[in-house]
This record gives sequence, C-alpha cells and structure tokens, in this order.
Amino acid sequence: MKRAEETEATDCPDARMLEAVRRRDPEALGELFEFYFDRLYNVAYRMVGDHAHAEDILQEVFLKLHRAADQLDPARDPGPWLATLTRNACRERWRSAGRRVDRHARSLDNDASFHETLPAEGDDPEDQTLQSERGREVVVLRDFHDMAHEEIAGVVGARSSTVRKRYSRALAELRDHLKGLIA
Repeated sequence: MKRAEETEATDCPDARMLEAVRRRDPEALGELFEFYFDRLYNVAYRMVGDHAHAEDILQEVFLKLHRAADQLDPARDPGPWLATLTRNACRERWRSAGRRVDRHARSLDNDASFHETLPAEGDDPEDQTLQSERGREVVVLRDFHDMAHEEIAGVVGARSSTVRKRYSRALAELRDHLKGLIA
C-alpha cells in the first residue's frame, strides 16, 4: 500500500477539472464523483458498517460538495475536505441512531431496583463508545484510506500526536479482542 506522502499527481484531480466543478459543470461533477466515490464509500462503510447507510452518507457528502462547488480552490486537492465531510456525516449518523435509542428507552430514575443491578464503577459507557469511535475512524483512515497521521489530524481536528495515540490504542484494543478468538 502507498502512504499519502508517496502519492502521485494522479491521486488528485487536476486544476482544470476542479475549475469546471466550481462552475458546476455536470460532466466535471460526475468525474469528481467517480474519482472519489470508491475511497469515500470505503471510509463510510468501514465506519458505519452498513452498505445502505454508507450510500446515504455519500449522497449527503456529494450534495454538500455540489452546494459548495463555487468555493472550491482548484489549486488544492478536495480529498481531505471530502474525507472530513464523510467522517462528520458518519458521526452524525451514530448520534442520530443514539437519539432514536434514547427516545425508546424508559427512565430508570423512578425504579430503585434497577440501580442495584447497574454497575457503580468503571468507565462511562458513553466515553467508552466515543473512544472506540475515535479509534475506529483513525484506523479506517490510516489503514484503509492510506492517510498519514498528519493528514488524519487535519481531518479529525486533533494533533498528529493524539492521532498516533488513538491509532496505537485502537490496535492494542483490537489485538486484545482477537486474542480470545485466535488460538
């Protein structure tokens, strides 16, 4: 696999295509869609784990691209911006799924017997889920999208040292999980 710092000029669209996208030329928009679809779909699918949701997310991402096409800088690769849009759409999908669960959940505050069955110590489940999501997105962007830690830092809005730690922790967690499955 090629790392991001080894990429060739063919790994991003040329300035002429991006200028045509700025003008909302349907052919150029189609070319840009074809250029990035597989990469972004791969990221979305690996983050949400569902083909239909990944397709919906990509539809949202490319709709946002279309709406903001006139703001594209033809001198810059739109790939990191599109990856950020994809990541944010995945996280929004996770949040909305959590809200749907919250709406159907009943309150435990009024039933004292439930408090006795719930663990009193340990990490907050929401914090555990958030940490797991952050690790997953870093692993997906690094191992499946071939992005360097510095690029991932720009996408997720963190320092590259933080990204390295998340990546390392996620791999350690995966290794621990697989220990019990692989003899």
